Amino acid sequence: MGSRIAAHMANAGVPSFLLDIVPPDADGKARNRFAQAGLDTAIKSKPAAFFEPSLARLVTIGNFEDNLGLLAEADWIIEAVAENLEIKRSLLKKVEVARRPGSMVTTNTSGLPVAQIADGFSEDFRRCWFGTHFFNPPRYMRLLEIIPTPETDRSALDVIAHFADLRLGKGVVYAKDTPNFIGNRIGTFSVLNAMHLMQEFDFSIEEVDALTGSAVGWPRSATFRTIDLVGLDILSSVVSNFLRNVRDERSELAAPVFVQQMLDCKWLGDKTRGGFYKKVKRDGKDERLGLDWKTLEYRPQQKPKFAALEMAKQVDDTRERLRMLLAGDAKRDKAAAFLWHALADLWTYSANRLPEISGSIVEIDRAMRLGFNWELGPFELWDAAGVAPTVERMKKEGRPIAPNVEKLLASGENSWYEDAPSTSSGRHYFDLCTEGYRPVQVPAGVWSVEVAKKAKGVVRKNAGCSLIDLGDGIACLEFHSKANSLGGDIVQFVAQTLKPGGPGDDFNGFVITNDAPNFSVGANIMMLLMWAQEEEWDEIDLAIRQFQGMTQAIKFSPKPVVAAPFGMTLGGGCEVSLHAARRTPHAELYMGLVEVGVGLLPGAGGCKEMLLRAVDSASSIRPDGRGESVELMEAMKRTFETIGMAKVSTSASEARHYGFLSESDEIVMNRERVLTDARARALEMVRAGYKPPVPRTIPAPGESILATLKLGIHLMRQGEYISDHEVKIGTKVAEVLCGGRLSPGTPVSEQYILDLEREAFKSLVGERKTQERIQHTLKTGKPLRN
Repeated sequence: MGSRIAAHMANAGVPSFLLDIVPPDADGKARNRFAQAGLDTAIKSKPAAFFEPSLARLVTIGNFEDNLGLLAEADWIIEAVAENLEIKRSLLKKVEVARRPGSMVTTNTSGLPVAQIADGFSEDFRRCWFGTHFFNPPRYMRLLEIIPTPETDRSALDVIAHFADLRLGKGVVYAKDTPNFIGNRIGTFSVLNAMHLMQEFDFSIEEVDALTGSAVGWPRSATFRTIDLVGLDILSSVVSNFLRNVRDERSELAAPVFVQQMLDCKWLGDKTRGGFYKKVKRDGKDERLGLDWKTLEYRPQQKPKFAALEMAKQVDDTRERLRMLLAGDAKRDKAAAFLWHALADLWTYSANRLPEISGSIVEIDRAMRLGFNWELGPFELWDAAGVAPTVERMKKEGRPIAPNVEKLLASGENSWYEDAPSTSSGRHYFDLCTEGYRPVQVPAGVWSVEVAKKAKGVVRKNAGCSLIDLGDGIACLEFHSKANSLGGDIVQFVAQTLKPGGPGDDFNGFVITNDAPNFSVGANIMMLLMWAQEEEWDEIDLAIRQFQGMTQAIKFSPKPVVAAPFGMTLGGGCEVSLHAARRTPHAELYMGLVEVGVGLLPGAGGCKEMLLRAVDSASSIRPDGRGESVELMEAMKRTFETIGMAKVSTSASEARHYGFLSESDEIVMNRERVLTDARARALEMVRAGYKPPVPRTIPAPGESILATLKLGIHLMRQGEYISDHEVKIGTKVAEVLCGGRLSPGTPVSEQYILDLEREAFKSLVGERKTQERIQHTLKTGKPLRN
């Protein structure tokens, strides 16, 4: 865990020392062997701990015996050793001597009493001492629980919270110094209760995962697949702390016997290649097996069959889906009965934890959203289901009712939250102390498109896109189609909004972003396939022209357009970003021109923009170079590989390396700040007197570089790395990037490259094998190699 925290510090550009114990009988460099092993593991880990491996240079390794003197240089010291009170205290006694007075010292414990760890230490140490519980893996899990003690200096808390928010991208939640704090307290209860209900309802592991996953807005990995990812040993440690230290109304819950049997067998999950699920090779193919918890034998994974669940999958809105599932007859529908029991227990347990683990429902909901990737926290789920009717149902069934929900209903209110358009968060929450609503507080700069809508409203919209007033003359173009795929509705809306004299004329600048999990998965290829199968070539030609028209409207808009991409930004989504005047990407950016995966090439200016970047890269090294310079050759090879291999970045840092982002594009660490930062960048450009670019004419790389790229394609085919169809795709990509079979240095316009793109795209769409690829991807979500 320590090495992964160090890795994320490096992601933020912050150098750190990574210290570990000295191996027995070690000398020389071997004394740092454990720290080196931790760093090596972080470098090799999947998912990657570092944004890019080169960032490991910011981590300096050492050990507790030889290098404690380094602590005097540190502003923040994070203890992340074994979850053992005496081990922690013993090490921290040494830290107390070595640290600089005033430096902050925190523990990454997942549930030990924070104040007790530092009991008896100096006053200065105790003032600078508190808990900072990172969730694993720190790069991806956004929650940071901060746990103060009665003696903690509030200014120290504020410094770390601000740094964690802006630099580490964390959502900070303040927890009380109680066992397992907030996230693990509620999460452990939820997991143990799911196991208990699984036995009661005689469900399989797969059935419980089907019911506790995306159906209720929880991660697709649900209950048992998540445990496999985290590790059964880690869960066991958290559960042990829970059972040892927690005494509440549900203290009868314990891990089932089969969990201990799995631990004895060291079936810990993915780290041991087997847990509740196990991957095996059969006939050269991967097959996932599921564990029968009754016999502890693996058998082929079973597909749960719940009619209500299949119907609910057709509903996109989580709140509506939840109400549909709970409306089922619990006497006849076992799925509905299971969910009702699980959620009713969760709601009552969470309400009873106030004010024990937190002063407000907001911190509990936020902890579960950020730490466990729930779409809705317990109280938000309760609102979705309806507080009054669910409490009435609990009473009819003789269930215990939490006094805190009785307090809510007795006040005349029926929901834990209400909309508050004038507040920075857009919501009020029910405060149990005052028995009235108070604004949900968020740090300055934390904002969302949804909150902006509540405050200013939607200026105009269609089925796939909306224009939202962000204030100060800046508007947001929000995609909201399924998976934010780019269809004709979005293309036309954006082009019309940005054209001079169009609906966007009342604004001075624009931001393109949204609140969805992903910016855009690319163009809507289903319609493309239908046209191709019906040989509607004119429709395809028109669609490509319109798509190109949209990206050119973005690029040449007289008013600055800032793209704020995040998550999956693929194909057409990437092309939208490439054409923006600036980009303010979130650090977790999976960006790429992936069209070759479905047998196509970027057809909306993607090839053209990457060619311009290659030319500019070569020119920055040799300004007087022509179309056949060595620098241009190397830049073209990199560009061809990026498009031809459908490379997708695993971070914004890597996206910059691929050429999708420029050095001037500022990376945003906190997802909740992307909109604010993008709007600020658009305002800066407006105030600086933004002038749009003019269409360029560049020297074509020409036939010399084209011949080199074709040779590479030929050698790949000879080595049987690619198929005949992929030779055809790669050749088309090379021809477009090189400007066709022209003499090197021949002047070509941007429109000329766009025309080449369009013709090559249409040519590939007409190929049977391309249509097979598109069909396979639409059906399975995976690429086809044919």
